[in-house]
Parts: sequence; structure tokens; C-alpha cells
Amino acid sequence: MRHKMETVGTLLDALPYIKKFRGEKVVVKYGGSAQTSDELKEKFAEDIVLLHTVGMKPVVVHGGGKSISRLLADLGIESSFIDGQRVTTRNVMRIAEMVLSGEINKEIVALLNSHGAKAVGLSGKDANFLEAVAKDEENFGYTGVIKKINTEIVDNMLEDGFIPVIAPIAGGGAMGHPGFNINADLAASRIAVALGARKILFLTDTPGVLDADGELIGNLSIEATQKLKSEGVIHGGMVPKVDACMEALRGGVKKSHIIDGRIEHALLLEILTSSGIGTCIEL
Repeated sequence: MRHKMETVGTLLDALPYIKKFRGEKVVVKYGGSAQTSDELKEKFAEDIVLLHTVGMKPVVVHGGGKSISRLLADLGIESSFIDGQRVTTRNVMRIAEMVLSGEINKEIVALLNSHGAKAVGLSGKDANFLEAVAKDEENFGYTGVIKKINTEIVDNMLEDGFIPVIAPIAGGGAMGHPGFNINADLAASRIAVALGARKILFLTDTPGVLDADGELIGNLSIEATQKLKSEGVIHGGMVPKVDACMEALRGGVKKSHIIDGRIEHALLLEILTSSGIGTCIEL
């Protein structure tokens, strides 16, 4: 009986958030351990399907850097990074698109559908959803930055009850152009702004943003986030994630979250409970 009452308590705790976010778009950047562990993949799929079932409109944007690196190594193709961002040669671009738009995207779609969703995969090339230009062609090759987002295809999917699963590959505009490899964090941020999303969540391999003593910071403003960056407290791989969070907020997204994707049902714990589990950044 006690267990049953705890279950009821959990449901009642979630109810205000279900009401609050019903009908709202929620962009989830899916990556890290949550994307590589079979068990965590299942929990992620369950979370997305539940959010959709209670009336939210989840949009999944995924990365796949580790899988790209593994295949490049298997094929003997050299790959390099500048400031943590991959240099995308024409050969690397072919592999990146193969892995992101093919292998990973379709695996996520199949997983969501196996849990009863209606998920559809697409890359930024589909219906000219993402159009990009070179970040720095001389140094980064086909690594791009998004210049335009045509939201019609995704808006139509959401209206028809589908869950879009987006690979961060953008079209290059010119006929025969191989396209551009886009940083998945920044792609998710730009997509959230373009769609008018209420929230954006980044699944990571850390608890969230940590202070100088290594303790989790539950809530941050943009001003406080900038201060932690300038002091070097936020550094390394967390920098592009908080930058993406702040870009989304400045574009009209209400809240950005950085959460630990290694925790089972991390999305539900952050969105549907009063305590949350990660770092929430807001204006």
C-alpha cells in the first residue's frame, strides 16, 4: 500500500507540469552516454513517448561524434579537431552524413516507434529544413553554421502527431554541394528558437553546471552563467552547451536545461518533478 501511495504522490507531483506544458514544443538534444547505453536508450525512448502521450510536442536533435570517429578510424580516414570542433573534409563529410542521417537517426526512430510513437527521421537537407554556410572553409572545411531554418516540415509533423528526429546535417544550397556538418548543440538551440519551443534540454555526461567546488548549480541566470564562464569555472566541453542554452534563451525559449543523461528517466525527472535533477538556465 505504501508503494502505491508513493506512486500516486509522484503522479500528483507531475500533474501541474503536465498541465503547464501540454501543447508546448520541447526540444531535446540527445547525446552522450544516453545515446550509447542500450538500457539508457530504452529509458530515453520511454521518456519521449510519455511526454508526447501527455500532450507535449517533443523534437529530438541528436549528435553522434563518437560513432563518426570510430567509423573514420575503421576506414583509415584522418580526422582532426580545432577548439573541440571537428574539421570536416569532403571524405569526413560523407562519413558524418552516413552515420548521422543513416545509422543513428534510423536507430532512434525505430526505438521510439517500438515504444508506440510515430517518429519520423530527417536531416537538415530534407525539404531544405536547415540551410548553412561554411564556418571557416579554410580551417574547418564542411563544418557549417546555420543561416536559415525552414520550419514548415517540422511544424506539419508536430501538427500531425509525429515526433521529429533530426540529424544535424544541413544543405549547402548549390547543386552538387555535399552539405555541412553542424554542431548538434548549436543546431538544437537554433531549431528550438525557430520552432518557438518552450524548453530545450541537453543530455550530457555530467550532473549539470558545477560550481568551483564541483557542486551542482540548480538554477542560473544568463548573467551568472557569463560570470562563471569569465572566471573559468565553466570550461571545456561545457562551454558550447551553456552558449547554446544562452542563445536559445535570447531567441525566446523560456528555459534551458543541462541534465545528466546517465540517470534513468532524466527527462521526466527534470520536466515533471518540482525538484528537477540538473541545471536550469533562464533569463
